[in-house]
Amino acid sequence: MYKLYTRPNTGGFVVEAALALAGVPFDQIDVPKSTSPAPAFLDISPLNQVPVLVLPDGSSMTESAAICILLAERHPEAALAPAVGSPARADFLRWMTFMSSVVYPADLRFYYAHRYTADPSGMDAVKEAAVAEMDRGFAILDAALESRDWLVGDRLSLADIYLVMLVAWHPEIEKVPSAWPNIERLWAKLREHQVMRKLNTSHAMWPA
Repeated sequence: MYKLYTRPNTGGFVVEAALALAGVPFDQIDVPKSTSPAPAFLDISPLNQVPVLVLPDGSSMTESAAICILLAERHPEAALAPAVGSPARADFLRWMTFMSSVVYPADLRFYYAHRYTADPSGMDAVKEAAVAEMDRGFAILDAALESRDWLVGDRLSLADIYLVMLVAWHPEIEKVPSAWPNIERLWAKLREHQVMRKLNTSHAMWPA
């Protein structure tokens, strides 16, 4: 059985969604945010971050995008992503990597600006640059959604859930509908999705 270390309003959201959509059982361990975590947790998460997925064989994984890709491969019957070898698979890998390497780090720089400068007076500049990077990434993703129902392929995938998770963290969330209407269109659909609605009750990613 899988074991997921997570906490509300983190990247655990998309991993919980993946496991729920795959219909596989898992144990969930909520990890309080702490600067002094238990040594056992640092053994599986050296950066003291969630989510961490412990696999049935006892090995562990960090990095939400990588976890999602692995779960999609392990549970192909759930169609969490385009099938390996399908034309849309390349787009899935591209956008998952793009979001995890461009947009997600920008979120971290905004919310944890103190980690990204040795000068306390420079935190406002770090935050400003982080928002600009988010906006640049979302503009690219919004363009990719033009005339498309889903980010990749012809059905919902974990790439769509990953995207709306990230946009829900934008510090100026009120500008999403006008700035990125295609992302808002996707997000509106997912806000009504049964699994997303259930997860949102614990994660509070967006107003119910």
